[in-house]
Amino acid sequence: MQWKLSEEQEAYQKTFRGWLADVAPSDRVRRWLDAGDASAFESRFIADGWAGVGLTEKLGGQGGGLVELALTAEELARAAAPSASWLATVLAVTALAGHPKLVEAALAGETVSLLVPAEAVPDRAPSLSVDAEGMVTGTAARVLAGDIATRFVVPVGAGGVRELRLVEAAAPGVSRTARRLLDRSRSVADVTLHQVPSVRLDVDAVDVLWQASAMAAVLVAADSLGATERVLDLAVEYSKQRHQFGFPIGSFQAVKHAAAAILVSVEAARSVVYFAAASVDGGAPQALLHAAAVKAQVTADGVRGADSALTIHGAIGYTWEHDLHLFFKRAKLDERLFGAPVVWNERIAEGLALI
Repeated sequence: MQWKLSEEQEAYQKTFRGWLADVAPSDRVRRWLDAGDASAFESRFIADGWAGVGLTEKLGGQGGGLVELALTAEELARAAAPSASWLATVLAVTALAGHPKLVEAALAGETVSLLVPAEAVPDRAPSLSVDAEGMVTGTAARVLAGDIATRFVVPVGAGGVRELRLVEAAAPGVSRTARRLLDRSRSVADVTLHQVPSVRLDVDAVDVLWQASAMAAVLVAADSLGATERVLDLAVEYSKQRHQFGFPIGSFQAVKHAAAAILVSVEAARSVVYFAAASVDGGAPQALLHAAAVKAQVTADGVRGADSALTIHGAIGYTWEHDLHLFFKRAKLDERLFGAPVVWNERIAEGLALI
């Protein structure tokens, strides 16, 4: 099956890719990552309206659905652009079906994050505790964008999630400790809440976290697709430049086969990622299984593709000066972000009654 984007979606992808080429070239991205400060990029991203993609037009967003968000994720990864704030906010706000207050916050440039560990599937992440007065207590390790979030959507309840509560990151009792990642284009932090006031969100917590899980799987897979596309481009380009025995290494059969294998995984990923995005968006009966399949398959293939590209590059691929490491590290994190492939394969097995 080959997934075809609509003319509007192709135009959006082309326009966004061109914007990234202008705003986030490799040398500028490196400066942001070296400084550990992506605020310049995030401010421009907000000002130019890209944060409104996927958010309802009724509340000031640009419209579009999960397919458009997946296109955004793919292109951000192709540029190695900082994306923790965008991804965290998209998952929290969109899964809550466009909660007006949070949509307003997202469009204003605030970061909203689900308070779940970055390596956990959201609907299976441990919940925090809340007392009768709505005071929340507990810790979540390695929260995506936890270091920069202005609000947290917190799953609470003993013995399983009973509800979601909104917490202000600046409230008394909130503490956070940033964690360093090899992939500097994303950020995480350990977040601890101690008797922090909260507001109950009038939503079905189970449904919201299910939606967040499916969206996370699709968007991280799309990110992995974008990173894999770039490592393939870099590998092919380098194979034409590097010579061995008087010939470009791209003429050697082993190198051709390695590049062809990456290309096959990229083309396969492109179809299944966008099919899964449409499935989740449309509320298909097996939407979560489709999302699970792309998270497991595409991110695992992304790591294999990155490893092959590194082999093609040889010693130069290990150097800080070469861009390959930006995408190599991005693919490695995508494999683990919001659940490793083995976790999602188990979800598939459960859904198909195989275990």
